[in-house]
Amino acid sequence: MPGMADASAADRPTGSPSSEPADAADHLDLLIVGAGISGIDAAWHLARRLPAKSWAILEARDAIGGTWDLFRYPGVRSDSDMYTLGFPFRPWRGDRSIVDGPSIRAYVEETARESGIERHIRFGAKVVRADWSSAEARWRVETEAGRRYSAGFLYLASGYYDYDRGYRPEWPGEADYRGRIAHPQFWPEDLDHAGKRVVVIGSGATAVTLVPAMAETAAKVTMLQRSPTYIVARPARDRLAPKLGPALTRWKNVLLAMFFFNRARKKPARVKRAILDLAAKDLPPGYDIGRHLTPSYNPWDQRMCLIPDGDLFAAIRAGKVAIATGAIERFTATGIRLEGGEEIDADIIVTATGLVVKLFGGIALSVDGEPVNPAERLSYQGVMLTGVPNMAVVFGYTNASWTLKSDLAARYVCRLLRHMDRRGYAVCTPQPPPEPFERLPMLDFSSGYVKRAEGSLPKQAAKGPWKVHQNYLRDLVALRLGRIDSRAMAFRKAG
Repeated sequence: MPGMADASAADRPTGSPSSEPADAADHLDLLIVGAGISGIDAAWHLARRLPAKSWAILEARDAIGGTWDLFRYPGVRSDSDMYTLGFPFRPWRGDRSIVDGPSIRAYVEETARESGIERHIRFGAKVVRADWSSAEARWRVETEAGRRYSAGFLYLASGYYDYDRGYRPEWPGEADYRGRIAHPQFWPEDLDHAGKRVVVIGSGATAVTLVPAMAETAAKVTMLQRSPTYIVARPARDRLAPKLGPALTRWKNVLLAMFFFNRARKKPARVKRAILDLAAKDLPPGYDIGRHLTPSYNPWDQRMCLIPDGDLFAAIRAGKVAIATGAIERFTATGIRLEGGEEIDADIIVTATGLVVKLFGGIALSVDGEPVNPAERLSYQGVMLTGVPNMAVVFGYTNASWTLKSDLAARYVCRLLRHMDRRGYAVCTPQPPPEPFERLPMLDFSSGYVKRAEGSLPKQAAKGPWKVHQNYLRDLVALRLGRIDSRAMAFRKAG
């Protein structure tokens, strides 16, 4: 493919880390870190919009897919529709809108292979350090294996959570428990839950996915939650998609999601009542909606949980699933005891307790040897960080599909690089707004994983390019049509 760096045999993806000596360094115009949805999206745009650029993807794992290759628990699927999660340049054409993880992984792999991207991914290349050199106007990048690269621009598409560690509280009495304990992020291949009593601790997207999937063969599954989450049933198939086609279906879903989000913000009580009334219609008469399905927060203060075709509610109606709400006192030899005294027997306990946020894929980032603390930086256009030259970091939407934002980010970076080429610039550095200004959390979200990471996330300002909009239309205008040569961006030539 035009624009790809020439690669030696050691560079080409073989599914194992490169064995090239650590003193061999490659220079490229741009390095993409991560071969998940965001990385493949960025590679596609870069190859077609800036074909003269040299670039490569460094992927820590031995496979394409990111999240969709990592998670292998029963029933794993997206909670976003594939018409917005899929690539706009290669629209999803399957008959289901909400699909399983293996189908998403295959779709990403096929996209990389058919577009010629796959053969330019360097697998087993876990980036551990990246230092910007102002004197050289380039990034110096090093992998865990000691391989070194340099690049004029660094594009971090490595996600937002720690691939090596999930959030896992510890409870009293775990050593006494005689069954098996599993975490969804590291699902044991030999775990057979058929005919077993299962407790899934958690109430988020992973829990509501796991529970009905395991209930298909388990004797009984209990979803044990400290507090409820909003759960919304949605058809797995979009009946209008065949008539509208992928592009119109994508816009339909974008606009509907924005409408419901804004409605929830403006009239939270009314939206809350509507969600609970819909759930009550799908559950047995007299089901305790107030205790098990009524959160203490407003809709969209945290991400809602989507259940395709109401599968969780159907499993409850069938008597295969129960929801227990309460705090855990301790594990026992045979299960879990709640603080209220209730005991739940379990042969298997699954701790679907969340993720650990980890920006930059754990890379030690620095500028001229000075460590970059993201909490001291502002987000710029939701794509870059103030004071950090020639670097983009992809962070998707909390209220919509991840790909919507990652695709805009990739297009913006291509616009930015084209602007720099035309004017002979080598460096672009976002600047903070004039003081005084209020530093606000980047994410207006109360989810546990966000609150736990608040001290390590970048900040935002109240207005201008430093405000993070959880709004696709606003970002579309700013990133695809807005001025590149903003006063908030400092450009300079090499030397």
